[in-house]
Amino acid sequence: MSTWNATTFVLLGEWKSISDSAMSSGWISAVLTYLREHLLVASTDPIACAASWLFVTTALCWIMSVITNNFSQVDKLWSIIPVVYVSIFAAKDISLLASKSVTDSIDWRLILMFGCSLLWGARLTYNFWRKGGYTWHGEDYRWPIIKKILAPYPIFTQIFNFTFIAVYQNILLFLIVSPAMVCYMSRNRTPLNNIDLLATLCYLCLLTGETVADQQQWIFQNAKYAKMNAKVKLTGDYARGFLTSGLFRYSRHPNFFCEMSLWWSFYLFSVAATGSWVNWTLIGAFLLTQLFQGSTWLTERITKQKYPAYGQYQQTTSRIIPWFAGPPLDKKSH
Repeated sequence: MSTWNATTFVLLGEWKSISDSAMSSGWISAVLTYLREHLLVASTDPIACAASWLFVTTALCWIMSVITNNFSQVDKLWSIIPVVYVSIFAAKDISLLASKSVTDSIDWRLILMFGCSLLWGARLTYNFWRKGGYTWHGEDYRWPIIKKILAPYPIFTQIFNFTFIAVYQNILLFLIVSPAMVCYMSRNRTPLNNIDLLATLCYLCLLTGETVADQQQWIFQNAKYAKMNAKVKLTGDYARGFLTSGLFRYSRHPNFFCEMSLWWSFYLFSVAATGSWVNWTLIGAFLLTQLFQGSTWLTERITKQKYPAYGQYQQTTSRIIPWFAGPPLDKKSH
């Protein structure tokens, strides 16, 4: 049975269980009872456990966004909940061994995947925190612009909020780490191999690149506003308003490139576990890549409106994929 069929079989079985319970106790009671019984990984199938967490986080993000009128609720969980999903499958493997339900050894691939995702989550959580993302009113600067566009159509604003932000993006956060589920279902069938090594090295290199890019941007933005507050004459990148040196010399969005590529690397773990280059969890990295295409378009539209010189930067520097640097905008960046 393929991992997709096995996953579908589990989820349909869980849905039937909820439906049968709802016939006697009602839907609200059935769902709450199911969640109470399945949110702890040790007591349930890890797929059902992950699905329960997905339902809860989706509902909470939507409810909180309505209460606060802040669309960035998913952003606050972006670096956290994928790590939780990977930990569910790694913890279940360990719990089976501890309970002697299986006689196999620990699956080190799952532990490796958890370690990689934990490093990613810790770094991104810190970066989001230092930018004020976890404050009550912290909201990505792009959401207010989208809300303004949708303002004449309030019902469409809430439809967009529920479907695209709360539901779709939470599903996406599960899909990008769904290779961990495939590895759990294939645990101990294939020992660690060269593809695992390739996946780990690529993942760590891309994580390092993303860290460097975010740090360069952080230093630049802090220095820029410090100069502005001190009323110092701005030159180079500071006068233009945006960074064009460092990694940003070779890509306008090196952090975006690293983030997208990082999850394609994560997918390779499922290739190592199954021996097949293609499985259904490829959809996670693919959909994330598509999301970044739209996000990049909106980001650049806003930036170009704010900083007139950005158009020149677009002509000299690759959009996302790092490439040979074009001519500098001036002899001295900043």
